[in-house]
Amino acid sequence: MKNTVLIPTYRRPLDLSRCLLALQAQTKPVDQVIVVVRDTDSQTWEFLAQSAYNLPLQTVTVSVPGVVAALNAGLAVVEGDIVSITDDDAAPRPDWLEKINAHFLADSRIAGVGGRDWVHQGNRLLDESRQIVGKLQWFGRVIGNHHLGVGEPREVDVLKGVNMSFRQKATANLRFDERMRGTGAQVHFEMAFTLALKRAGWKLIYDPKVAVDHYPAQRFDEDQRHNFNEIAFINLVHNETLVLLENLPPLRRLVFLIWAIFIGTRDSLGLIQWLRLLPSQGQLAGKKWWASLQGRWQGWQTHRQFVK
Repeated sequence: MKNTVLIPTYRRPLDLSRCLLALQAQTKPVDQVIVVVRDTDSQTWEFLAQSAYNLPLQTVTVSVPGVVAALNAGLAVVEGDIVSITDDDAAPRPDWLEKINAHFLADSRIAGVGGRDWVHQGNRLLDESRQIVGKLQWFGRVIGNHHLGVGEPREVDVLKGVNMSFRQKATANLRFDERMRGTGAQVHFEMAFTLALKRAGWKLIYDPKVAVDHYPAQRFDEDQRHNFNEIAFINLVHNETLVLLENLPPLRRLVFLIWAIFIGTRDSLGLIQWLRLLPSQGQLAGKKWWASLQGRWQGWQTHRQFVK
């Protein structure tokens, strides 16, 4: 199998260098490395012009902000049988591609393979563990935990963007959803892609041993990870709502909307979550709740625009 690795990058040349060095050290050599760079990103272009790696490196230019446009531009030039996607602030472990290929070779029904991203928080490695990873519950709550997964390889519903690989035969006509909002991270973009594969009858596998080291770096958009930003919060909830409305059957869709409005999660608040967070977060909890309601409404509106 020929392996392509696709990396979207933006203004993080030192992180990108670490990622490329990790790809250089793979036990199964990579056949194509695609780095997608924004046209205005002079830092990265200068870095690439001055650097040399023992890799079959190819650059693609994109002018539209956001990870979705970058990945779709990269997918258009993929030559490998398997395309593996990772972030510029991640470093795949040496046996990453070798383990990925083993899964695809073992079962032709597998469309996607993902694994654990070991998160480095400064000098600390986040080493907690979870058994449930990447599952969409019947009422619409999505359990991630890809960065905490342990145990044996198993089927999942959702993979994570920092560590996901796809069989080109399964994804040849599939692209990342350009309706995802955000000017950078566009949270939940991978959920739309992977649930579409599940809906088409393909299998997705999560294997904790298919590992990358993840060094969460600065973002250059409205989504600043752990700091509240109203626009980023609305975008996150919009994207989640749109994806789930388009991938759940009618009855479960109704249940999801009721659950989302009245209960929700810490990231997408419903009434109960707002009341639970109110004593500790005060006005911030109210801002998150209001942003969540706006995101739900806007996600519903976007969904209705595309209902046939």
